[in-house]
Amino acid sequence: MDAMHTVLGLPDPVRHAEFYADTTVKRALAWVVDVVLISLISVALTPLTLFTSIFYFPLFYLCVGVAYRTASIARLSGTPGMRLLSIELRGADGLRLDPMQAVLHTAGYTASVVVFPLQLMSGALMIGTARGQGLTDLVLGSAAINRAALD
Repeated sequence: MDAMHTVLGLPDPVRHAEFYADTTVKRALAWVVDVVLISLISVALTPLTLFTSIFYFPLFYLCVGVAYRTASIARLSGTPGMRLLSIELRGADGLRLDPMQAVLHTAGYTASVVVFPLQLMSGALMIGTARGQGLTDLVLGSAAINRAALD
């Protein structure tokens, strides 16, 4: 954790490459885990809507996903999928995301999922940037880092 505490900000991707090693692949795998979990939660909540969510399930799924992502990022600075794969989101200051940053990150992610070209651009940026940052990360100054590198 010394690299994070000596200077505020995200670790340098050249001097501290271990923070960013394989984060793009881990984010993709975390996304799959989160999609499965959000799907299961959405299906489990459907009876609570008296099954009316069947008629607007894509919107219901989107709302469950927004709540899932926002709550987990605000609380743990990462979704359960990210936590499972030992990555977490950090802000431009190098600290965990606060609740407002979690809302903004989720809003950016949701916009990129809804507007397909933004999703492609975000994926390309994750592959092509030194810190593996997607479009939302670049706008907010955040990045996904390896938790193991913090130890």
